[in-house]
Amino acid sequence: MPPAISKLLFNRSLQVFFSILLYLALAAHLPMAFHQALYTFSLLIKDLLLWILPFTVFFFIANALASFEKKAPLFVFALFAFEALSNFTSVWYAYSCGQLTTNTLPELKASAISDTFSSLWRLSILKPLWWSADKGTFAGIACGLLAAFNFPKLKAFIALGKSRSEWLLTRFFSRLIPLFVVGFVAKMYKTRILNQIAGQYADLLLWLVLILAAYICLLFLLGSGASLKAFFRHLKNMLPAAGIAFSSGCSLSTMPWTIAGASKNLDDPDLAKTIIPATTNIQQVGDCIANSFLCFLIYYHFNGFPPSLSLWLMFSLVFVLARFATAAVIGGSIFIMLPIYESYLGFTPEMIAIILAFNVILDPLITCSNVIANGALCRVFERLWAKILKAPVKIPS
Repeated sequence: MPPAISKLLFNRSLQVFFSILLYLALAAHLPMAFHQALYTFSLLIKDLLLWILPFTVFFFIANALASFEKKAPLFVFALFAFEALSNFTSVWYAYSCGQLTTNTLPELKASAISDTFSSLWRLSILKPLWWSADKGTFAGIACGLLAAFNFPKLKAFIALGKSRSEWLLTRFFSRLIPLFVVGFVAKMYKTRILNQIAGQYADLLLWLVLILAAYICLLFLLGSGASLKAFFRHLKNMLPAAGIAFSSGCSLSTMPWTIAGASKNLDDPDLAKTIIPATTNIQQVGDCIANSFLCFLIYYHFNGFPPSLSLWLMFSLVFVLARFATAAVIGGSIFIMLPIYESYLGFTPEMIAIILAFNVILDPLITCSNVIANGALCRVFERLWAKILKAPVKIPS
């Protein structure tokens, strides 16, 4: 087979594209059980990823911190301060956008969510609640900081674990991407969730897409040093991860491809293997902007006036701190945020029902934004970290 054709056949993006086209061409003629089987297989891949992610997060973070040696504590402090500032800025950006768009959007109301389509079975039922990526993050930070102070055997163990984890992600899971995506496309097709968004809340969807796109483009411009050539290259590298995140609705299970895309944009590709695992469930720009924007609109429509600057300042401080608490709650962070909406913005049960409904409907867009923004912020942090060290940082692979 000619090399050019072989390369095309093994191109992951083309495989995904043609898999989706084939599914959509046959979807109307397939029995319900087949759609459910596709969705079940996608969830199986997702659940397997969530099973191994505590290990991979542990080894990736520990390996990088160990390589920093005595600069490791400074790196951890700088990274978490950067995450807090990033989320805080996102919340205030959403406030500004809310002020500009309030009068152009219709009154928000709760929307019925279809729950008739489900998987045939789930592996996640067997997974205990305490088995989560945040445990791997904290353990990786602890072991990485310890190994940074000259523990050769611990360093060797971490390096071996990192190598094995990387092989599993790149050689096994990456080959399952087409099936992984198609299963989630099947869910969107059968529940007609995209039709619901476009039909009932087209104006809101359009504004959210524009607001998120503008902010994400700004992040890519900052990371590229305002170079348009680098901007488009960096954006292109993150599009595969963004597409997978949109279809799967899970930032954590998209992590291997987020790391792969972000690595291509960095001077030191291995830095992504530390930053992305450590920030995926905390630094969620799409979530911060979308939920803050919705909170602003709901508050305005129910009260007839926008929240005051002092109220929004208090809300934003608690909101940002809560993002660190939600790192352990995969897929359930909204339920930790609800008491904050109630306590600081005075949300009633009806207001809470509305924001819950929108979180379900807009989940693909929010997750996609989280992933692509994290890739952009990874490069921004690398530039900041280089300035802190006053020299480019290199991590051993």
